[in-house]
Amino acid sequence: MHDIKKITERLRKNEIIARNFFKIEKSILTILNFTDLFSVLLNEIKDRFKVPYAWISMIEKCDISEFIHSLEASESLANRLSMIDKQVFTKLVGTSSVPLLVNRNLEPYAELLPENRKYFIKSMAIAPISLDGEIIGSLNQADTSQTRFHQGMDTSNLEQLAVKVSLCLSNVTAHEKLRFLAYHDPLTGLLNRRVMETVLQREVNRERRYSGSLSVAFIDLDKFKNVNDVYGHDCGDELLKYVAEGLQDKVRDTDIVARYAGDEFVIILPETSKERAENLLNRIRIDFLEQPLKFKNISIHISISFGVASTENPDLKDPDHLLKEADENLYRVKKSKADKDR
Repeated sequence: MHDIKKITERLRKNEIIARNFFKIEKSILTILNFTDLFSVLLNEIKDRFKVPYAWISMIEKCDISEFIHSLEASESLANRLSMIDKQVFTKLVGTSSVPLLVNRNLEPYAELLPENRKYFIKSMAIAPISLDGEIIGSLNQADTSQTRFHQGMDTSNLEQLAVKVSLCLSNVTAHEKLRFLAYHDPLTGLLNRRVMETVLQREVNRERRYSGSLSVAFIDLDKFKNVNDVYGHDCGDELLKYVAEGLQDKVRDTDIVARYAGDEFVIILPETSKERAENLLNRIRIDFLEQPLKFKNISIHISISFGVASTENPDLKDPDHLLKEADENLYRVKKSKADKDR
């Protein structure tokens, strides 16, 4: 009789656990963005299973790492995401999709913890998650109790949840990539021209309200056609990506870099005078001259020209006029260089 009660109680608990897992799965299946997917998933796990710690570990340079990095500033996901080297992850977790339960010798698994987080844990459940069949990270739970997660426990529900999370990741990734392409240039990842024009209008409106200074720089690669003709379009594409990355690295977080068309770029510089903008662009020009692109053991010389316009000019209070003035200033620089080359 006593055994029947124990079995009945165990069945009841298993049913509750299975029901909670089902509710979690149901809550994430229709989500189409990474922030909500991870926030809902982690909150549901903590709330339904009363787990002190739940977080996601993601392998660096996996197919969605660029999206994951953008989530690190999310308030709801702060300190609940960690990026980890692939070799380190594989050494700890292996290559199997079967969840790993550990409650001894946890020190090495600190590598999975979010940066600067110190969890006082004595047991962990690590469920690998995948994208298109390749393991890209894990869904992690941890407890201060050594008996919460231990070898021998049934992990079938956790494994099923990891499968559902992996399916959701595939859907979300496809959706996020489409959304990304709607706003960004597919080659360089910079904002595209349409979005840049919207942002410029916003910054002009802000400058009008607060009477600040706004500058716009038009940038062009010198003799870019020669690169395509001599080294091929693959090299030309690499050069555009290299310049785009360099521009992003050399400006402030508040500045906006966009690909305008072809080998032309635009930088929007809020709260920046024309003089300061020109000084910045000159530094960038010199940096590119000193740091050529390495392509198939060849150094590709990089020379840029630029033109700057600023709202300091009372005639340039309209986005179209700003862009036109910057473009005309760029044209004058290009013409001067062409005259010297004759």
